[in-house]
Amino acid sequence: MAALFRYKSTFPLVLVASLLAGCAGTEKVPLNVPFSAAGNTRAALDALQLQGQPYVYGGTAPEQGFDCSGLVVYVYNKQGIVLPRTTQSLVQQLPGVRAEQRQPGDLLFFNTEKPYSHVGIYVGNDDFVHAPSARTGRVMVSSLRNPYWRERFMAVRRPQFLQGLSLNVDGENSCRLN
Repeated sequence: MAALFRYKSTFPLVLVASLLAGCAGTEKVPLNVPFSAAGNTRAALDALQLQGQPYVYGGTAPEQGFDCSGLVVYVYNKQGIVLPRTTQSLVQQLPGVRAEQRQPGDLLFFNTEKPYSHVGIYVGNDDFVHAPSARTGRVMVSSLRNPYWRERFMAVRRPQFLQGLSLNVDGENSCRLN
């Protein structure tokens, strides 16, 4: 009986260790998630409401303006989801989604001056909301059908309630198109 108790008490530890070992890899494999027409429509609608807000490098609030990752962080903070502050940390820490399975609220990443240097919030119909640059000067909607964005599109990530995301792994806000 004592041997049976010993195995029963160690089984949960072995199970947890096995599950954690699966998390050790650094490569983000796209999730094969079923399509849902809804997605995170609240994030998409909140982002659309911010159109016209000024572009400000390092900006994270409507009162001061937004840069690309500041816009994303602000929209998701309104929902109680704390995200990393930079484009690089967002792409590294959020789960990937296949491009053809993107849904409203997903994050779209672009190579504007280096890989993953720009991010926007997908709102559906190939459109996304973003704070592109000081040159455009404001938060706006753009289309993936536009050759500029289509050629620079790199990845999709899906924010969700995740614990343990670090908030600023590289300390660099890299949301400029220059």
